Amino acid sequence: MSIQGKIAVVTGATGGIGFEVAKKLGKDGYTVVLNGIDDEAGARRVKELTAEGISAEYVGFDVTDDNAVTTNITAIGNKYGKIDVLVNNAGGLGGRSRFEEMTTEFYRFVMALNLDSTFFASRAAIPFLKKGENASIINYTSNAGWNAGGPGAGIYGTSKAGVHAITRALAKDLAEYGIRVNAVSPGTIDTPFHAQIKSTKPEVFASWKNNIMLGRLGQPEEVASVVSFLASDAASFITAETIQIGGGQALGI
Repeated sequence: MSIQGKIAVVTGATGGIGFEVAKKLGKDGYTVVLNGIDDEAGARRVKELTAEGISAEYVGFDVTDDNAVTTNITAIGNKYGKIDVLVNNAGGLGGRSRFEEMTTEFYRFVMALNLDSTFFASRAAIPFLKKGENASIINYTSNAGWNAGGPGAGIYGTSKAGVHAITRALAKDLAEYGIRVNAVSPGTIDTPFHAQIKSTKPEVFASWKNNIMLGRLGQPEEVASVVSFLASDAASFITAETIQIGGGQALGI
């Protein structure tokens, strides 16, 4: 298919921050390709976006599966002739485990979910980003990448530190092609990610805002607006950066 419009691929986009990012990029004029592993949710989300006049499609694959990522992103790139923005939104805590009890399986799962997925998707997208306009990759790290996470989240923090480093490494590697690579580091955002603690321990959930300078939790739309900026021409001279979106949470109070 011939090159057309602006194309954005957003992994893990069937809910939470990822969906808001896809919606915002869609409103910015991108054709958005949503990825996820819940095909029913993917279909629903595409209907929602289409109803708002956004050009969108869903492609289901597991971002921890090397072959699936390569096959599907290559197919997306071939279909549209290019990729302008890759948002490596997929990731997660994966559970909690202290190192002494941590299984190798759990270690590898969390690393795959956060770091391998970023590598697999970026590698597959690079040939098509080279054909893009003001092309960029946007990754997701976390405060845990600096402070190593809370109890049981040490390997999550380790994986996110890796994302911080690979963001800079990719930026160095791709600068000669004019491809920018940046990351966002969301603080505590009010999404389904925190649904369990919100419902079972509302007092703990409510207390989290006490550690945030601005005195409240963030909203998914507030992350989406920064991703939108990083993808835009307004950020054309920004690469290898990580933007904290946490209301000052990283500094502690």
